[in-house]
Amino acid sequence: MTVKEKAELIIRDIRNEEGSNPVRIFKHIAAKDYMSIHGPEHHILDGASLLVAYKNAGGNIDLNEALPRLMAEGLKMPGAMCGLWGVCGAVTSIGAALAIIDGTGPLSSDGTWGCHMQYTSAAIQELGVINGPRCCKRDAMVAFKNAVDYVNRHHDVQLEYEHLKCEFSGRNEQCLKERCPYYL
Repeated sequence: MTVKEKAELIIRDIRNEEGSNPVRIFKHIAAKDYMSIHGPEHHILDGASLLVAYKNAGGNIDLNEALPRLMAEGLKMPGAMCGLWGVCGAVTSIGAALAIIDGTGPLSSDGTWGCHMQYTSAAIQELGVINGPRCCKRDAMVAFKNAVDYVNRHHDVQLEYEHLKCEFSGRNEQCLKERCPYYL
């Protein structure tokens, strides 16, 4: 199955998710048969989980426009960018979702451009302290923690976040185990 085919399934399935906790939404979709333990499909899933949680919490967003746009942005992000480019796809996916929520672009001067840079740098800093090798599930948890804080501070909605233990470590041959803050 191609990344685009997986992305289309993510967008189809995520529309049915309930609740304002992007981690729970993420974990439910990440457990589906078409999802790999690692892979560029996370560049769509992570941001889409945030968009759906934001909408479910009362955020003013049209998912019929936002989800295809997020998918288009996510499909531009190559796999392995964490190791090859030094920036995590989970963080960039959620950065793309924040740009959609806030209507931010490269010429934005309303403060959102800088706020998104602060969000992404905080999440990447935390991932840098944990260190590699990559884990798309762990990296998503870190990205969500920072994104929920950002949304709750900057918007009139409240997203839920709870530090959940990883349910995927048994499938990850490179799991950090005790070095990972989400390990069982």
